[in-house]
Amino acid sequence: MKTGAAVKAGGLPLRAARTSWLVRPRALLVTLGGLVALVLLMALNMRIGDIEMTVPQVLRAVVDSSGGDHFVVMELRLPRALTGALVGAALALAGAIIQSIARNPLASPEILGVTTGASVAVVAGVVFSGSAAGGVSGLLASVGIPALAVIGGLGGAALVYALAWRHGLDGFRLVLVGIGVAAVFTNVKYWLLTVGDVNDTGRAMVWITGSLNGRGWEHVVPVALALAVLVPLTLLGTRSLNALRFGDDTVIALGVRMNLARGLLILGAVMLSAAATASAGPVAFVALASPQIALRMTRSAQPPLIASAVVGAVLITGADLVARTAFAPTELPVGVVTAVLGAPYLIYLLTRIRKGRT
Repeated sequence: MKTGAAVKAGGLPLRAARTSWLVRPRALLVTLGGLVALVLLMALNMRIGDIEMTVPQVLRAVVDSSGGDHFVVMELRLPRALTGALVGAALALAGAIIQSIARNPLASPEILGVTTGASVAVVAGVVFSGSAAGGVSGLLASVGIPALAVIGGLGGAALVYALAWRHGLDGFRLVLVGIGVAAVFTNVKYWLLTVGDVNDTGRAMVWITGSLNGRGWEHVVPVALALAVLVPLTLLGTRSLNALRFGDDTVIALGVRMNLARGLLILGAVMLSAAATASAGPVAFVALASPQIALRMTRSAQPPLIASAVVGAVLITGADLVARTAFAPTELPVGVVTAVLGAPYLIYLLTRIRKGRT
């Protein structure tokens, strides 16, 4: 793209060696503003606890290891805040990829079977570990809930992908198959909750709602590694992702290996969703709403990846702050807040799509 055309398109070309990118100033401003808001929200979140702190005290405790507040902030509060931000970024990035591939603003990791598959695996592990002796209980203790979530999420995504494949992968068929598989998984999950012991199902319900309570560095590391590996790979596939928003014939004419590109990008979205779900549970609506919010803020043709990730981090961090303060001293799971805020947004999207078609 020539420089003049790029500027008219709302972007500035950036070249390095044989590679070039189109940098959009509005998307850059949205991303930077989101990062500032994220830091402030994390600082406000970390001041809440048994030991009340001011924001300057929190910021000072992060850099000053000699004070008594350093342990409280670094070992108890910062891991929770980082887990929320990283989980939000991973879910939003996965949502942006899936919505771009499916060409549908209502698409999210839920339709790929990731979150519902993870929920079934975790509920089954918790319920059977309480009702069976030895083998299953020992398996849960050795594998752990995060590993079960990853296994279930990958298994659910593999099932959806296999059922949706018909000499290629069509975005519309992927959405329909994903909705059907998610409905089956949801009913299996509720059946397991019904037949399980009330104490075991209570533990499972806390996880499947989506919660950041008690999160430590062991929850930060997996999702951080997933982002560190998959974000650069996803950005390398941005050209293919931009092409996939056109019709299949156009994509093939542009020389893009359509099925391979879709498969690799969906695999990346599945891995991001699985890592996020394993760390905080299936937090609802973040992957659905964040890309659409970023899309409208940046005025892009499709959900921007980095801006969507930042918006997702801000959404979960802000929702966790609301969950901890709205009914203090009682803390709500963050998934409850995102569901309450996300349901009206889903209705808005449905209404907007219907008006557009009319």
